[in-house]
Amino acid sequence: MLRKTRKLGDSDPDSAVWDKLTRTTLDGIAVTPLGLPGGAVSVVRPSRQGAWDIRSLVADPDAKAANEAALVDLDGGVTSLWLAADEATDVAATLKDVLLDLAPVVLDAPSATTQVAEAFLALPGAKHPDSNLGIDPLGVMLRDIPLAVDEAVAELQTLARKADQHDIRAIVVDATAAHDLGASDAQELGWSIAVGVAYLRWLTDHGLSVEDAARQVEFRYAATDEQFPTIAKLRAARVLWSRVLEVSGVESPVAQRQHAVTSRPMLSKYDPYVNMLRGTVAAFAAGVGGADAVTVLPFDSANGRPDGFGRRIARNVNHLLIDESHVAAVADPAGGAYAVEQLTADLAAAGWAEFQQLEAEWEGGHDFDPFRARIAAVVEKREADIARRKRPLTGVSEFPNLAETLPERADDPLNDRVRRYGASFEALRDAPATAPVFLATLGSIAQHTARATFVSNLLAAGGIAVEVAGPTAGVDELVAAYDGQQVVCLAGTDTAYDEWGAAAAAALREAGATHVIVAGKPTEYVDDSAAMGIDALAFLNRTREKLA
Repeated sequence: MLRKTRKLGDSDPDSAVWDKLTRTTLDGIAVTPLGLPGGAVSVVRPSRQGAWDIRSLVADPDAKAANEAALVDLDGGVTSLWLAADEATDVAATLKDVLLDLAPVVLDAPSATTQVAEAFLALPGAKHPDSNLGIDPLGVMLRDIPLAVDEAVAELQTLARKADQHDIRAIVVDATAAHDLGASDAQELGWSIAVGVAYLRWLTDHGLSVEDAARQVEFRYAATDEQFPTIAKLRAARVLWSRVLEVSGVESPVAQRQHAVTSRPMLSKYDPYVNMLRGTVAAFAAGVGGADAVTVLPFDSANGRPDGFGRRIARNVNHLLIDESHVAAVADPAGGAYAVEQLTADLAAAGWAEFQQLEAEWEGGHDFDPFRARIAAVVEKREADIARRKRPLTGVSEFPNLAETLPERADDPLNDRVRRYGASFEALRDAPATAPVFLATLGSIAQHTARATFVSNLLAAGGIAVEVAGPTAGVDELVAAYDGQQVVCLAGTDTAYDEWGAAAAAALREAGATHVIVAGKPTEYVDDSAAMGIDALAFLNRTREKLA
C-alpha cells in the first residue's frame, strides 16, 4: 500500500515501513504503529477499584443557579462536585442541601483561596474525606494571578493544618494550569511532579511527615482525544510520583490520587457537537488510565457557560462508559500492552527530565519564564501542524459548516485562561469574509468534485463562502457563470488544467477577476494555489486580503 501511494519508493527496503508509519509526538517521542515485546513494563498500577468518581464542574456565579445545577447533577448520578469560586461566591448558598458527608467537594478558587476554604470549612456537619480545599499557589502563579511565594507558603501550611483537623485534603496540584497554556504531555507531567515536590517540602518544613503530606495532595490532569497518550500520561504520572515518594523515604505506599478533566483547549466553539465525541474519547482514556475521578466538560463549554442539556450529556458520558460499556470493570486494562507500556515509559522519562529542569530553574526562586518559553515552543509547533492541517480539527479546520448557528451562552471567565487549539481558525470564522470566491469548476461534476470539495472546505475553514459555476464544457460556459467576483479558484482535473486551464484563467481575468487560484499544484498562469500540505492559515489570510 505504501508503495502504491508513493510513500515508499521502489528502491526503499521493506524495513523502511516502520519509519514511514511511526509518528512523533510534540515531546519528540516516537510512537510506532505496532508495539513489540521486550520493552519496559510498569510496576505501578492504578489503585482504583471499580467505578471512578463522576465529578461535575459547578461554576455559575449566581448562587441559586449554581445550587440548582449541583443538585440536578447529584440527582443524575454525579458523585462529587468541583466548585469554581471567587471572592464573590456564596459558598453556603451554592452548596445548600448538598450532603457534604456523602458528596466530596473540591474547591477551585485561585483568586480567593483562603476566603472560600474558610467558608467551606464553616459549613455545619462532617465533610467527605475526599473533599479538598484546592490549594495550588504555584498553579495560581503560572496562570499569572498575583501571589507572593512567602504568602503562598503560609497559606498552604495554614489551610493544610485546618484540612487535617477536618479529615479532608488540602492541596490540588492542577497540571491543567500548564495544559491550558498549551503544554505538551511531558511538560504537564514535569510541572505536576515539580509542584508536588515543592508542596511536600513546604509541608514537611512545617512539621508534617512525608507520608502525611502526600496524603494531602490530589493531582489534576487533562484528558484529551488522543486516546493512547492520555492513558500513558496518567500511568506515567503514577510512576513518577511513586519514585518521588520512594526517594523521599516513604515506606508505606501512598497512591497518587488523580482527577482527570477533559481538555478545555481541545474543545471547539464551532460545530460544538463534535465535542461530544472528543469528550467521550477523553473520558474513556481517563477511565482506562486509572483516574480516580473524571470530569467531562459539557460540549458547549467553549461557547460560554454550559446549559442544562450540555451538563446532562456530560455526566451521562461517564454513565455510558461505566454502566453500559463496563470500562471500569477491569483495573488497568491497558497494562501489558506493549505499545502502551513503551509509551508510558517514554513519557515518564520525558516527564522526569522536565521535572529535573524545573528543579534546577527553581533553586534560586520560582521563575516560570523558562518554562513558559518551552511551552511557547510547543505551542508554535502544534499551531504549525494545525495550520497545515496535519492535526485536523473536525468542524474547524476540516469539514466546517458556514451555515451553522452557534448556541448562545453567557460568557464564561474560565475560557479566558485557555489557549484553544482551533483559536486561529475560529478567529477567521468570527469575522467572515464579506465577499465570496467564484469556484470555477472545469468539466463535469464527476471530474471536478474532488478538488471542488477540497477547496470549498478549505475556504470555509477561513470564513470564506464560494459560488460554484457548476458543470462546464469550456471557457465560454465558465465565463457565462461568472458574476464579477474579484477572486476565482479553478477546480478540475490535471487533464482539464492542461487542456484549458490557462485559457480559463485568462478569460476570467478579462471578465474582471483580479486574483486567480488553482486547486492543486501551482502553475504559471495563476496567482496562488491550494493543495494538501500548504499552510492553510497563511493561504486563507492571503485570500481574505484579496477579497477585502
